Amino acid sequence: MREPAHTELPDATSATSVVPPARTRTNNPQRTMTDILAVATREFAERGLSGARIDAIAESTQTSKRMIYYYFGSKKGLYLAVLEKAYQDIRDIETESHLETLPPKEALRKLVAFTYDHHFANPEFIRLVANENLHRGEFLAQSPTIRELNATAITTLSAICERGIQAGVFRPGIDALDLHMSISSLCVFNVANRHTFSLIFKYDFDDAQTIAKRRESVVEMVMRFVCLTA
Repeated sequence: MREPAHTELPDATSATSVVPPARTRTNNPQRTMTDILAVATREFAERGLSGARIDAIAESTQTSKRMIYYYFGSKKGLYLAVLEKAYQDIRDIETESHLETLPPKEALRKLVAFTYDHHFANPEFIRLVANENLHRGEFLAQSPTIRELNATAITTLSAICERGIQAGVFRPGIDALDLHMSISSLCVFNVANRHTFSLIFKYDFDDAQTIAKRRESVVEMVMRFVCLTA
């Protein structure tokens, strides 16, 4: 694999010192990129864009800074790739759930429960989104991929609602985007506010029964809002 002619280099490297990137794992470049993205996700979620260190990512993946820049172009390029993969993962799981094959009530219950479970099991995703909001969506706006991915989320939910209305089990006039926002809000809170909320109200977010009870509560709130009868 040859280095592209205009690959962006680390800030401290001058144009006169260009050498080929380290080839520690060129036998499986896809695996190398996957490993880099996994470690970078943790680094950016924990420290944000400005605090994340490419040196730390390189060390954890047993590769080099030059190889990371070779694959992703820059630190910002790697950050954007992490964001894209985070959204890609959640949309892929939704697709694999085959919600279109389920009755509308069952499909909506499964979608809400999945969203709750995914966010709770992937706090790094919530921190990444929070960090991107601190940047006012600057980098997300640079990615048409993310916008396209999330458009499918509304399409999926809209189709479930339409089927439910036609079946006479969902009330008419449901706005899929508004419903998606409500589901996200209910599911994100449990991760984004868990530390402050647990300290103030002595609420145990680590207790399995508490987690399951809250999950069912979130599902029921959405179902009662959407269904003609509970």
